[in-house]
Amino acid sequence: MSETTPKDDELAGTEQPFVQHLMELRDRLVKAMIAIGVAAALLFFFPGPGELYDFLAAPLVAHLPKGATLIATSVISPFMVPLKILLMSAFLLALPFVLWQLWAFIAPGLYSHEKKLVLPLVVSSTVLFFFGVAFCYFFVFGQVFSFIQGFAPKSITAAPDIEAYLSFVLTMFMAFGLSFEVPIAVVVLARMNIVSVEKLKNFRGYFIVIAFVIAAVVTPPDVVSQLALAIPMCLLYEVGIWAAQIFIKHTKAPEDTEEAASSS
Repeated sequence: MSETTPKDDELAGTEQPFVQHLMELRDRLVKAMIAIGVAAALLFFFPGPGELYDFLAAPLVAHLPKGATLIATSVISPFMVPLKILLMSAFLLALPFVLWQLWAFIAPGLYSHEKKLVLPLVVSSTVLFFFGVAFCYFFVFGQVFSFIQGFAPKSITAAPDIEAYLSFVLTMFMAFGLSFEVPIAVVVLARMNIVSVEKLKNFRGYFIVIAFVIAAVVTPPDVVSQLALAIPMCLLYEVGIWAAQIFIKHTKAPEDTEEAASSS
């Protein structure tokens, strides 16, 4: 009787002691923090914390009554709010390097087919989040603030607080950024065999209802911003179904591919 030789494990010999893993994780976290610090230093000198906040507030200021500005109701708000914007911007600027450090840490422990699964998801989820934030800033904010100011009585002079505005902006950024992650969620569900692609197609009608409910809850009560969130979510759900079919085909483990070939 002939013995079959087991296939070589492509990760054989790459094991490292636990302490060495912790040291590598520490080093990569330090590099990520340094990158964020460098980005913060660059942004501090150009364009500066105040200019960053002015850029963030521009969509609202453009729709305020002539001569009106945002106000600070706390003594330290003029210092703390721009500083928060500076740190947030520094993190976003250094995010590609931070993600690269994360990838460099986990990649050695992944099989080749797992790398084909993880790396595209990390990159695409980051890009989609930025697209969601940009869509919110450049399109949705203008529509929302125009509606709010047009609805306000003439006897009211709008003077929003800078901290309240920052909280509103961050909430909207998170809502749109996470909503644009719908294709990633669909792909992961299908790839992990939690839900089949066929079931995802059949769930399409329910998802449309869910998208509009989410939009009604997280956005201001105007039709434009609600449609601006719900419609992209529905379109991205369709993109996710299409991407899941391609993704599953190209990220199968070698043994799964062999089994499919032998059964056909």
